[in-house]
Amino acid sequence: MMGGGARAAYQVGVLKAITQLVKKGDPSPFKVISGISAGAINATALASAAHNYHKAIFRLMTIWGNFHCDQIFRTSASGILKTSAHWLIGMMLASVAKNRPMYLLNRAPLYELLNNYLHTRGIQRNIDNGHLHAVSVTASGYQSGHNVTFFQGHPDIKSWKRSRRIGCREKINVDHLMASSAIPFIFKAEKINREFFGDGSIRLIAPLSSSLHLGADRLLIIGNRKEDEDTNQRVNQLNSPSFAEIASHVLNSIFLDSLEADLERLMRINNTVKKIPDNTMVEHDIPLRNIDTLLVSPSEDIGKLATPYAHDMPLSIRLLLRGIGAMRTEGSSLMSYLLFEKSYCRDLIDLGYEDTLSKKDKIKDFLML
Repeated sequence: MMGGGARAAYQVGVLKAITQLVKKGDPSPFKVISGISAGAINATALASAAHNYHKAIFRLMTIWGNFHCDQIFRTSASGILKTSAHWLIGMMLASVAKNRPMYLLNRAPLYELLNNYLHTRGIQRNIDNGHLHAVSVTASGYQSGHNVTFFQGHPDIKSWKRSRRIGCREKINVDHLMASSAIPFIFKAEKINREFFGDGSIRLIAPLSSSLHLGADRLLIIGNRKEDEDTNQRVNQLNSPSFAEIASHVLNSIFLDSLEADLERLMRINNTVKKIPDNTMVEHDIPLRNIDTLLVSPSEDIGKLATPYAHDMPLSIRLLLRGIGAMRTEGSSLMSYLLFEKSYCRDLIDLGYEDTLSKKDKIKDFLML
């Protein structure tokens, strides 16, 4: 499960639809669960209650279906002015503000929410009981430039090190989730052990790799971009892009592009593996295997869906977004990352639910349910 702030509500709809394929009281059909950014929060919530899939999804539905922005970040005008001033000073006078973290929104409410409702102790119990093989969350180290996947799982799983990618065994807690979902400039970087981390989608070139390292042999992937979104035609643009348009472009490149590129790479490897005889694979000890995949992605542009719900956000946030052009249609993509309001989240949940039901038989066969 990838990230995208409030867009991750779509994942909850997908998981909700799968409850129709799982008997009440049965464990999760997913033995390996990987999440990045906001997807890391959903992944950990599912892993912590993997012994009872319906219960896990009910918890996610309850939280996402009743969200308000003030449960994620402080929305008071004074608080936003304070953090905005720190951000501006940091941009203009780096030497003065070198010890002041640069971020626009204070996520103290989210930290409190996760501590109160997410019981990560359940992860190890589910691993010990065989309901879960492994769970992972990924964050990006600002000093090292490495994407670090923190995982908790079966003792046989080994840590790994690849180019700019590291797998590190740790007990997952709220600090890891805060780090993995810390969108740059918007939210504060979080320190884990000796390094500060930001959103796990930053510089991530292989989002599917962590699941494979953890032992998955088939992947159900929840995307967050409309499948044919790249078919938009170029037009003659008369005006220079606004700050919101540029920020949307940057965030979309962080959250949306890496998954598609990695999935395309995986398809090429699968095609190669199919052409190599089994005896040749064994004789030459070729470390490749075919990985079955199934992608569930939005049937609508979930960025554009945000526009009708803009006025559900607190006035202070609306003013902040209006100042950078994010309240206009062309800036709606940026707004969608921060629209933690139940109206928008419920719309995304419904969309994920319907999109998944349209593939119900295919998903049932894929999960062998």
